[in-house]
Amino acid sequence: MEETISLQDLFKTLKKNLGIIALTTILAITIAGAVSFLFLTPIYENSTQILVNQEQTEASQMTNQNIQTDLQLINTYSVIIKSPAILDQVIEQMNLDMSAEALTQKITVNTAENSQVVNVVVRDEDPAQAVEMANTTAEVFENDIRELMNVDNVSILSPAVLKENPSPVEPNPILNMAIAAVVGLMLGVGIAFLREYLDTSMKTEQDIEDILGVPLLGVISPIKEKAELETTTSNRRKAAELNG
Repeated sequence: MEETISLQDLFKTLKKNLGIIALTTILAITIAGAVSFLFLTPIYENSTQILVNQEQTEASQMTNQNIQTDLQLINTYSVIIKSPAILDQVIEQMNLDMSAEALTQKITVNTAENSQVVNVVVRDEDPAQAVEMANTTAEVFENDIRELMNVDNVSILSPAVLKENPSPVEPNPILNMAIAAVVGLMLGVGIAFLREYLDTSMKTEQDIEDILGVPLLGVISPIKEKAELETTTSNRRKAAELNG
């Protein structure tokens, strides 16, 4: 005999285990918040912008061909910026205690589509150091690209600036706690249905018919509580004493 579960049964299960669901959700949010605020190291981000553009004596001399040439060079420049040829000089100038490979992990180079602006984004635990890394990388690249590729079409458009009260980009406690709330909620619901599945006790007359597959012939009335029986007996004794 196949067992079917109605929507009403599902809501009853959720309602009966509402405390467990709420507890797991609150616990997950608390753990995520504690880890985000107390254990994860804040990471700060800053960036500088580099303009790739052919040097012209007159603005009217800028043609579409020049622009397309610059756009094609941008991918090459992005690789050069993160190369040891540039990063080794950045490490030397800043006296950083890390390798070029480690510094590469902190730097991201990206551009908007069909844009001649290259963004050098740096992430570090120290916001001031992130600013210095971004600016130093841009300056070294601007100076060295002239010798590396024999071009003079790179200039710093917007240097990185240290904000007065920088905010970390990682971790994001609100996002982490929101994700934890969803996970905790799902875990609580899962526990609720697991408890219901593992509970094989018969609680109602309908359970007896469903599990045993036999019709119910009768129901025994609930036995009165002991306190009510004692009260009734005491009243009868008092009445007998008065009549006697």
